[in-house]
Amino acid sequence: MDIQNIIKNLHPLEIKVLLKYTEKDELSSEKLQKELDYKEGHANQAFSWLGGKNLLSVASRTPHTFYEITDLGREYASKGTPEDRIVEFVKSNGAKTLPEIAAGTGLEQKDVGSAFGPLSKDGVLKMNAEKKAEYTGAALPPRITVAKALLEKAAKAENGQLNNKDLSADEQAAIANFAKKRGAADSAFKIIERETVIYKLDPQVKEVVEALKKAGITGNEIGELTPKMLESGEWKKGTFRGYNIAIPPARIIPGRTNPYVQFLEHVKDKLASLGFQEYDGPLVETEFWNGDALFMPQFHAARDIHDVYRIKNPTHAKAIEEPWLSNVAAAHKDGGNTGSRGWNYEFDHEFTRRLVLRSQGTVLSAHQLHKAENPGKYFGIARCFRYDKVDATHLSDFYQTEGIIVGEDANLRNLLGMLEMFAKEVAGAEEVKYVPGYFPFTEPSIEVHIKHPVLGWFELGGSGIFRPEVTKAMGLDCPVLAWGIGIDRMALMALGLNDLRELFSENIEEVRLRKAKF
Repeated sequence: MDIQNIIKNLHPLEIKVLLKYTEKDELSSEKLQKELDYKEGHANQAFSWLGGKNLLSVASRTPHTFYEITDLGREYASKGTPEDRIVEFVKSNGAKTLPEIAAGTGLEQKDVGSAFGPLSKDGVLKMNAEKKAEYTGAALPPRITVAKALLEKAAKAENGQLNNKDLSADEQAAIANFAKKRGAADSAFKIIERETVIYKLDPQVKEVVEALKKAGITGNEIGELTPKMLESGEWKKGTFRGYNIAIPPARIIPGRTNPYVQFLEHVKDKLASLGFQEYDGPLVETEFWNGDALFMPQFHAARDIHDVYRIKNPTHAKAIEEPWLSNVAAAHKDGGNTGSRGWNYEFDHEFTRRLVLRSQGTVLSAHQLHKAENPGKYFGIARCFRYDKVDATHLSDFYQTEGIIVGEDANLRNLLGMLEMFAKEVAGAEEVKYVPGYFPFTEPSIEVHIKHPVLGWFELGGSGIFRPEVTKAMGLDCPVLAWGIGIDRMALMALGLNDLRELFSENIEEVRLRKAKF
């Protein structure tokens, strides 16, 4: 071990640790914060640097899981969960329709619909012949009573947290239904995972410590000369850290377009060359354009595939454009002039004005329908936001390329041709397959899948022919082909990557080496 070389490369944060502790001490971030007055980041840096020099190693790791009550959870603790409130309302007021329950409890129709299913399955509520929910007299299942007790316990806790190890098996099962790691604003609990790491110094640090003491190095050496130190003369009383003047200067590298940005421009050029006109829209949308205008029922589980981020302030738009609001409301209620029977419920005009972050690129198509020419071709590249588990093929902040083809002769064969063009010519895939899908706003609905050399088969995007309930409500009475393709996933193939997160890598050297197939 080259002691002198190690000493030259020690940072004051490392030096203070070496001089303070021995190989017998158990070190943690909390210990350094308390005894050396380090910040958490400084403690972690010291451990990382010492570990890199083989002067320190990990002795143990202990994982911890906590459940922290959210604002929504505190509301549940004081007012009751949606299931609690629904049961109490029906018990007190008799059988009611789901919209009546929503109005009476102050809940949204979507939440009432989501809660009624489990309650019906548990035998607490049932739908009678008049399509009204009525109380059966059965007791609430343990999952509800246990969850209620947990909410009240967490609300009273000093930090609003419950430790998983302190919960029984029934409590752990109940709280799992109310907790999320990310996007927890619409959950009663937020999952917080922590890890206690214990470190120990290597026995060989004795030689390093002796060398430090012999050299008179304390870790308090001056690393930066400031005007204040020059003015006061304080610099004369201290010693200075050494500087390595042999370090080579930074490379000067000419700039270039980011490969992913280049790919996005390539997609735009490709579609523009085919005669498509580009459209765009705001990131913040109303529930009306994000779902209602696409014939997605306000209470239906279909909304779950678009788990949106809601805007905190302002929460609602002032108004929705007419006559589109009235047309869409009629299509939902009884079909309006679309030839459909609709969804048979009272359209919630308050819910439809709620502001959310755009969760799908199809919003752009919904906006374009009443302005579209017949025939006409349109496309957009939309940044979307949707709560999702982040992995190699999923992000919570992603891009879609969205498009529609309007025309009397537009048909399924045209649509399949467009999908093949995206898969082979834009993404560069060699193997493509089509899978039947479901989207509330298209019929038929088709998913296009491509085979990645490492990740295997995955969905590239969805498509279909807009239902009359969507197009006629917007004043358009002809076939409209629609698709929403995950442009990030196309980039995986075109740029030869194996993980979506690599598109936004901070490793600039890797980014410089990327080359697209186009």
